[in-house]
Amino acid sequence: MDFSLTEEQQLFAKGVRDFALGEIAPLSSKMDREGIVDPALLEKLRGQGYFGLCLPKKYGGLELDTLSYGLVIEQVARVDAGISIMISVHNGVGSTPVMLFGKEELKAEILPSMARGALAAFCVTEPGAGSDAANMQCRVERDGDDYRISGEKIWVTNGYHAEHLVVMGRLEGQAGAKGISAFLVDRRSEGLQVGGKEDKMGLRSSDAVSIVFDSVPVSRARLLGNEGDGFKIAMMALDGGRIGVGFQSLGVAQAALDVAATYSLEREQFGGPLADKQAIQWMLADSATELEQARLLTHKAAWLKDQGEEHGRHAAMAKLSASETVGRIVDRALQIHGGYGYSKDYPIERYYRDARVLRIYEGTSEIQRMVIARRVLRDYGG
Repeated sequence: MDFSLTEEQQLFAKGVRDFALGEIAPLSSKMDREGIVDPALLEKLRGQGYFGLCLPKKYGGLELDTLSYGLVIEQVARVDAGISIMISVHNGVGSTPVMLFGKEELKAEILPSMARGALAAFCVTEPGAGSDAANMQCRVERDGDDYRISGEKIWVTNGYHAEHLVVMGRLEGQAGAKGISAFLVDRRSEGLQVGGKEDKMGLRSSDAVSIVFDSVPVSRARLLGNEGDGFKIAMMALDGGRIGVGFQSLGVAQAALDVAATYSLEREQFGGPLADKQAIQWMLADSATELEQARLLTHKAAWLKDQGEEHGRHAAMAKLSASETVGRIVDRALQIHGGYGYSKDYPIERYYRDARVLRIYEGTSEIQRMVIARRVLRDYGG
């Protein structure tokens, strides 16, 4: 088994790292403080092709394999987790449903603009339907051959800037998961209203908003897949999205370990550096070991996806493992910093806040355990 990155992947990751340190890092504190993404940075991200990472070359994308895509998310997350989730949502749950389930005419029309950086968002969560996505109440009514959507979606990442919205809604008269259909909605559609940005604890350079649909017209050409395919499309998109969150978690965890190790070497207590103390060494050792375990599992999930094999269980495992691991690592890293870790003058304070939501979005840790358990039981005939 070969666990090494190719020379091309290593060079690619280094290029992303250099870009993140040079262009994102100087702005991260300001973007976190103000809760915005710098407009000039957004243009630079577009110029680097970061919004077409997984799209086919014929649509203007880079057509990266999943592991190379994940390296982008990881390296950006080491510097700014909010920017990384903006990129991940767009490339994952935002554009993938269109790429896999859109009609050819729709793909030819929309995907080139997505590759150029016309942001995409994924609208599933509702005030009464979070983890229980099959219970969504957003209504879809037939309007001749076309449709109208009414309802509210919340916690829509990229929603403030997005031009394209993948929206899940329940077709009139249909119940359960099979009653849900998926549509691509234009942000400028009549009856669509974007709410204010959530004042979040972390990931503050990334926006999350509510979106209200008041009888928004959608043509049949923008139906993704067939009627009733929405839940299946959402779950398939989330399988890939969870791999992205796994890589994002790796990036934040690596950043926390980096600053913890550096601080332990620089900070002197009791006649020598903290790094000489066994208690500190054990915290660093546990963090490094757990990070490597999560990285191997996340890389395997990416490899399975690239092989075209069933990867839902491993995507859930990667997301569960990496998001839980980063929570432990940032906690140890802040502890190593002592009181200074609680100050906004040190980056670990931001990493600590950014890490918490990784156990919640794109499926909570509890949902991941349910997904994994169902697949385990299925293997035993359950």
